Amino acid sequence: MIQRLFSVFEPFVLSLLGTVLLATVLPARGGFATFMGHLAEAGIVLLFFLHGAKLSRDAIWQGLRNWPLHLAVLASTFVLFPAIGLGMVHLPGMDPAWASGILFLTLLPSTVQSSIAFTAIARGNVAAAICSASFSNLLGIVLTPALVALVMQVDGGAGVSLASIEGILLQLLAPFVLGHVLRPWIGDFVGRNKSLVTMVDRGSILLVVYTAFGAAVVEGLWSRVSPGDLGRLMLLCLLLLGAVLAATYVIARVMRLSPEDAIVLQFCGSKKSLASGVPMAGVLFPAAQVGVILLPVMLFHQIQLIACAMLARHYGERASAAEASERG
Repeated sequence: MIQRLFSVFEPFVLSLLGTVLLATVLPARGGFATFMGHLAEAGIVLLFFLHGAKLSRDAIWQGLRNWPLHLAVLASTFVLFPAIGLGMVHLPGMDPAWASGILFLTLLPSTVQSSIAFTAIARGNVAAAICSASFSNLLGIVLTPALVALVMQVDGGAGVSLASIEGILLQLLAPFVLGHVLRPWIGDFVGRNKSLVTMVDRGSILLVVYTAFGAAVVEGLWSRVSPGDLGRLMLLCLLLLGAVLAATYVIARVMRLSPEDAIVLQFCGSKKSLASGVPMAGVLFPAAQVGVILLPVMLFHQIQLIACAMLARHYGERASAAEASERG
């Protein structure tokens, strides 16, 4: 099971690395950069349109029934993470550029696919995981830009301009709402063609990554980033993930959640969405800053997959052993 899960992500991870390499060697310049920027924007619009069409209203209503769990997941995603992030960016010696990337990472919504997959492997409450992850992504369209405007502006970073707000409305929110309104007519088509959604999902991310890193390379990104910087960023991402996993474990014990719901809180509350983060960064920040800001997001994405896969396997084996003991 765990090998099959990684087989889903591995080609995309390689594609991301290849895209960063391509942007490093052959960054888009001049008119081609403008064309690629418009193409990436079109991909973002299509991505959020399809996500709106994919979201089931039944999942929304079902999720309201277990509101304490979902509130705990949302609090972990949009309160606990930013609080830890604010503490981390004030560590001695923190580069302001990395501080912006770390802060942006902590403000993103949870993932959907991997949160549900890991919950299933860990023998948790899959239905609740679907609801929590969907709620997080839905609210993230509004909450993440709002938190960027609040937290990053207060911290002296790049706030959200009027142009960014316009971009959020036109490129993210409007396509999402339109897709959801048209769900009765196109929902079945989207459901039958999941590969199309996946292709648009990943293709739009790769487009934004290429244009963002290309613009950053032209501005001298790799002259400012050393192997030591990458190592420190990885360490910060590990500390961030470890702190949230430990905190969600304690919160689940305090709330006296069932083992199945505690698993949901840990896996949905500790994830950050690369799929949402990349297009949002492309809308919220100037092109030259996006590559630097996305670097922590990309590193955290890989770390959370590996760490949570190991944790999910541990929980799943423990549940299987308990069931075997009861039968014996």
